[in-house]
Amino acid sequence: MSFQSFGKTEIMIAAALALSVLVAMVFSAALKWNRERTKKNRNALIRNAAVFLFACILLLSALSLSQPAPQTEYAFDLNAVEEYTDSPYTEINGNQPFFTDAEKKLSSFVQFSELDSLGRCGAAMALLDKTMMPEEERGEIDSVKPSGYHNAVYEDLIEDGFLYNRCHLIGFQMSGENANEKNLITGTRYMNVEGMEPFENKTAYYLRRTGNHVLYRITPVFAGNELVCRGVLMEAYSVEDKGKGISYCIFCYNVQPGIEIDYATGESRRAE
Repeated sequence: MSFQSFGKTEIMIAAALALSVLVAMVFSAALKWNRERTKKNRNALIRNAAVFLFACILLLSALSLSQPAPQTEYAFDLNAVEEYTDSPYTEINGNQPFFTDAEKKLSSFVQFSELDSLGRCGAAMALLDKTMMPEEERGEIDSVKPSGYHNAVYEDLIEDGFLYNRCHLIGFQMSGENANEKNLITGTRYMNVEGMEPFENKTAYYLRRTGNHVLYRITPVFAGNELVCRGVLMEAYSVEDKGKGISYCIFCYNVQPGIEIDYATGESRRAE
């Protein structure tokens, strides 16, 4: 599962190069000191040492801005999920998210998986805070066609008629993400509205009310090469209060009551 990088690798490379140059300067100054112990060389060494110290401070500052990449791959067995009955979601792992201790110490970030060879989204992960929440209205997202998006209308079974929504992995209200193809999946209205939305609203309310951070990950779970996911794994953990405000790990079923879905293609029909 590959993720976009947001500068951490570049910072580390630049820091390593800078450190190499600085070490070379120190060795050069030391050699000069040994060859000619004159006042002029001593002054040059002092200047070089001052430059070295200043550069070290900058280097340490740069390193403090870097952070380890989030661990986004972990075992999650779709077979461990209970069969859908009548609830839009079910708790996973005792409702405890799978985040590592290292991930709980990360600085703010937003990352999305690259689309796979079938054009499917992978996990999306973020450390959310209030400053990331948009003030403007959501933009147009109809230009994005997620994998398996073959919409159909069932006016007598679904409130607005349409079977599918373009479901955000990380909701717009928490991130301001609009037509990002790496953040939109084919999801039923039932999964989107009845399954995901209540947890998104709960998380957004917490962010606005407290100003704290929430570690958040949404993973679409596919079976084999199917184009439509069977559901999404939603994980959230409020950092400052160690999960007292927000902590959940649930699986939302990508189903629609009264409709049979062909997850391999996204086609659908009325249930018999």
